[in-house]
Amino acid sequence: MQTRLRIGTRGSALALAQTNMFVAALARAHGWSAQEAASRTEIVTIKTTGDRVQDRPLYDIGGKGLFAKELEEALLEGRIDAAVHSLKDLPGLLPEGFKIACHLPREDARDVLVAKSAKSLHDLPNAAVVGTSSVRRRAMLLHARPDLTLTIFRGNVDTRLRKIASGEADATILALAGLKRLGLEAHAAHVFSHAEMLPAVAQGAIGIEVLAANAKIIDLLAPANDNTADLPVTLERAFLARLDGSCRTPIAGLATWREGSTLAFAGCALSPDGRTRFDVTRTATISTAEEATRCGDDAGRELAAQAGRDFFQV
Repeated sequence: MQTRLRIGTRGSALALAQTNMFVAALARAHGWSAQEAASRTEIVTIKTTGDRVQDRPLYDIGGKGLFAKELEEALLEGRIDAAVHSLKDLPGLLPEGFKIACHLPREDARDVLVAKSAKSLHDLPNAAVVGTSSVRRRAMLLHARPDLTLTIFRGNVDTRLRKIASGEADATILALAGLKRLGLEAHAAHVFSHAEMLPAVAQGAIGIEVLAANAKIIDLLAPANDNTADLPVTLERAFLARLDGSCRTPIAGLATWREGSTLAFAGCALSPDGRTRFDVTRTATISTAEEATRCGDDAGRELAAQAGRDFFQV
């Protein structure tokens, strides 16, 4: 391995904050001082297709994998050794030859309402304009409030906050995790319960992607892995993979720890207009990644059987 660990990331303020969290986690795991961490790592910013194209929803330009494509190309070409991702931005199945080698501690997975005046979803006036590009959030909003007028919002957190402040929409929905990592949680007018709005699969989770064959990098990252986050996210991503979830299908899922090694999982899929919803739950004792994968896969199979083959062929 070369002298420095080259860490690839998108260039947004949130992506860089999450990358610095990863560097700090590595330093704690290996006992590095701040100076050692700076000398042993190099942050490489890479602009992805998802960052460059801001005037269309992701499903029109190829899906959520567009936030990872250029980072994965850099891994293959040897320009970086590891890539930092918000795991909710990755498809359920990674391309062959890649793996998530490290999970950081998970932040609060809930969504929040950001609005100029409303304090809850039901405070919004009839036909209020809500900006979001997430098909999951759009479907859940329409499921709860079919009167709402939805408009596409793309851009980083600061951009979306500015759009609300300037009156481009009455409200938007953001991940609480991103706001907290940027110190902007005061902008949340309302934090949705999981019953009100089930989060995206792996929301609030950060994963470090590497080449599966790069044993030295995998060994270096292993001590920084957070096992508490690892198994729930593995379960959720197996659920998503079984459904072959795309950016066109509203899918949500969250696994949370109960007593001991028990994981409770809730997942759902909706029609894009929010009129049809299918739900599935699981409670299981999980202690290995294999058990988590089987549980998530089984939940996905059940939901697919409920919804029918054509439901996901959007």
